[in-house]
Amino acid sequence: MELLPEGKKNTVQVTLEDQQKINEFSKLIMRKDVCEADLSQQRQEKEYLEDVSLEIELIDEDEKVQYKIGELFVFLKQSEVVEQLEKDGEVIDEKIEKLESRETEINERLATLKGELYAKFGDNINLER
Repeated sequence: MELLPEGKKNTVQVTLEDQQKINEFSKLIMRKDVCEADLSQQRQEKEYLEDVSLEIELIDEDEKVQYKIGELFVFLKQSEVVEQLEKDGEVIDEKIEKLESRETEINERLATLKGELYAKFGDNINLER
C-alpha cells in the first residue's frame, strides 16, 4: 500500500538508523505532550496560589485559617499560612523551571531530528502535526 501522492515513487531506502531516528522523534513528541500538560498544570496551580495569597493577606493576622496539607485541613494562623503559601510557590517555581528546561531540551532534539530526517527523505516524510 502506497501512502505517497499519485504519481510519486519512493526512491529512498529506510535504514535501521533512519527508523531509530523516526522512533526517537515519535517518543520525543509524546514526552513533549506530557511535559506541556504538566507545565500547564503547574502554571495553573501557581496562579491559584497567588490568588489565595492575595485573599489570605486580607484576613486578620490572629485569625485561624484552614490550610490543606496533603489530604487534610489544619487550622493555622494567617501569618503561618502566608509563609507556607510562599514556600509552596517556591516549590512550584522550581518544578516549572525544570519542566521548561526539559521542554527546551526536547525541542532542540526534535529540531535536530527533523532537520536530519527532512534532509534525507524530503517530501517522502511528514513530521508536522
